[in-house]
Amino acid sequence: MFANLRFALLLPVAVSLAASPAVRAEEGMWTFDNPPLRQLQAKYGFTPTQAWLDHLRLSSVRLNDGGSGSFVSPDGLLLTNHHVARGQLQKNSTAEHNYIRDGFYAARRDQEMKSPDLEINVLVSMQDVTARVQGAAKGIADDAKALKARDAEIAAIEKESLDQTKLRSDIVSFYQGGEYWLYRYKVYKDVRLVFAPEEQAAFFGGDPDNFTYPRYDLDMAIFRVYDEDGKPLHTDNYLKWNAKGAAPGELIFIPGHPGSTSRQDTLAELLLERETREPLIIEYLKRRIDAAEKFAQQGQEQARLVGSNIFGLQNSLKVYVGRADALSDKAIMAKKQAEEADFRAKIAANPEWEKEYGSAWDTIAAAEEKVKPEFKTQFLRRTDSQLFGLAYAIVQYVAEIKKPDGERLPQFHDAELPSLMYRLQSPATIAVSTDKLYMTTALTLAQEKLGGSDPYLQAVLQGKSIDEAVSALVDGTKMGDPAFRKSLIDGGEAAVAASTDPMIQAARRVDPLVRETNKRLRDTIVSVVTPAGEKLGKARFLVYGKNTYPDATFTLRLSYGTVDGYPYNGTVAPPFTTFYGLYDRATSFSNQHPFDLTPKEAAARDKLDLATPINFVSTGDIIGGNSGSPVVNKNGELVGLIFDGNIESLAGDFVYDGTKNRAVAVHSAGMLLGLRKIYAADALADEIEGKK
Repeated sequence: MFANLRFALLLPVAVSLAASPAVRAEEGMWTFDNPPLRQLQAKYGFTPTQAWLDHLRLSSVRLNDGGSGSFVSPDGLLLTNHHVARGQLQKNSTAEHNYIRDGFYAARRDQEMKSPDLEINVLVSMQDVTARVQGAAKGIADDAKALKARDAEIAAIEKESLDQTKLRSDIVSFYQGGEYWLYRYKVYKDVRLVFAPEEQAAFFGGDPDNFTYPRYDLDMAIFRVYDEDGKPLHTDNYLKWNAKGAAPGELIFIPGHPGSTSRQDTLAELLLERETREPLIIEYLKRRIDAAEKFAQQGQEQARLVGSNIFGLQNSLKVYVGRADALSDKAIMAKKQAEEADFRAKIAANPEWEKEYGSAWDTIAAAEEKVKPEFKTQFLRRTDSQLFGLAYAIVQYVAEIKKPDGERLPQFHDAELPSLMYRLQSPATIAVSTDKLYMTTALTLAQEKLGGSDPYLQAVLQGKSIDEAVSALVDGTKMGDPAFRKSLIDGGEAAVAASTDPMIQAARRVDPLVRETNKRLRDTIVSVVTPAGEKLGKARFLVYGKNTYPDATFTLRLSYGTVDGYPYNGTVAPPFTTFYGLYDRATSFSNQHPFDLTPKEAAARDKLDLATPINFVSTGDIIGGNSGSPVVNKNGELVGLIFDGNIESLAGDFVYDGTKNRAVAVHSAGMLLGLRKIYAADALADEIEGKK
């Protein structure tokens, strides 16, 4: 589903636009402290009030499975995508109850299904702490010591905030370190599934249609969030549902949590992506897909166990192929080169700026050269085993927790511990057969590429063959038992040191190597790139002001645009699709998978107003992590649900083109029609529409 977007630019246009970094209307993933008020007023004559922005922020949520969502009722109903909810559906499914395939609906609240380990975050406040973070390293000449001081200050700020507010407190870096902000979140962990359609209804067209448009998907799911007392969360901040939905040409807004972009990366960083990272990641994804698909052919249960894994891997493969294509596109790279040349020229024209900031690009380029020979080894030193991952997290935790907060590895700061403990103590079942599959696949690829003498492989395998080692590790471990994991956590270093569990022992063997490697890379590369990035951030403000947006960081952003089709395949894509199109596309493919209707869709045909919109596209600027984001109108009403982007915009990690870049969403009218006429979920639809 929607992750990264691709588009193509003609070279003359790219070069002309590159001369100025001024953000074009409808481009941007804006932070809520710096919304695009000037652009909105200039083009649309609309300026959101602070109350409008606050309500939208507090109605939006981040799902830490990796997506976005929003509250849609005063009693805690939360709307997101089926594919965002998929992880929890998988964890609750069994051979007897396949909720991904068959869907789920709780007609009563006592039937709602508890999610094993889903955490919901609502952004409560934002505070600029740039001076404090950057000031911690001021005057420290040694890069490694400066990085350590910066990290310690970040940990101190997060801990102070957590102690004072009891809110999740994260320091977020923007503009390559030009700004640091403290984001505080209200956390909810009692999240229960209310509704999800069948996978085939949510992902009609399957992988062939993924990252394309026109689409015909009911990619939606609804949870209910409960408070600390076990009661449905009452909130005044929710989005009222507009039953008519978005109309062609209408101004829309998208609050969501885009994962990451690289639009402000230097050329050196982009070349590393193109020449080193992308080819290896693509090969790795193909290997994993091939292994999982062969496993799925063994039977229905095997197919169920790896279905979500294949879904995610195929999605990632399309993303990374799109990224690679974008970085090989001469027009796109010419645009990035011209942007950097313009930026550097403006710095060079001012002697004081040149002295302070002019070396930053070369510093980053030199650091990237050091990364090149390291990347393959560090990327392939992996097991892809969930059981091993849990063991390694516990091994690190018991060693880190005894240290002062500021000296720990970042993921073990006090502010991070509540979420870490929640994940480590998840009751979700881990399938032994798939853990073996993933571990075998990862270790086999590593052995082929790194050789059997690689220290990491030797530490894991201990002289055994891969099959022998994997069987001994997975069959012999108790890491799948939450109570066993808790006993190790509570027992601390002594319990871990005394443990005979093979996964714990393997993690202990690997830990010194990983720590030494990470320290070396942080001391020699990260410590150099971090202050250089901060310099570029400061330089960007001096040259261009703050009339632009930072790269995505899986934090709340605001995008905007209009409902609009676009040219494709020698014709024009419509702004929205209808249920007529769904049934036509199924018929055109003789109802063969992945273009087959579900039994409920087939049975409901005569009850539907087939002219009702089901999906639509807009010029909103989005990326991976935006899945599940609400689409709202000027009144702050929900008119749609983001679930994908078109194939033309898979280069959205690096550039944005409003002529062809499109965000694909489920239409609010189509969702209501589906709930009422296909799934007979009238009580749920009534609650969403405020009729009860």
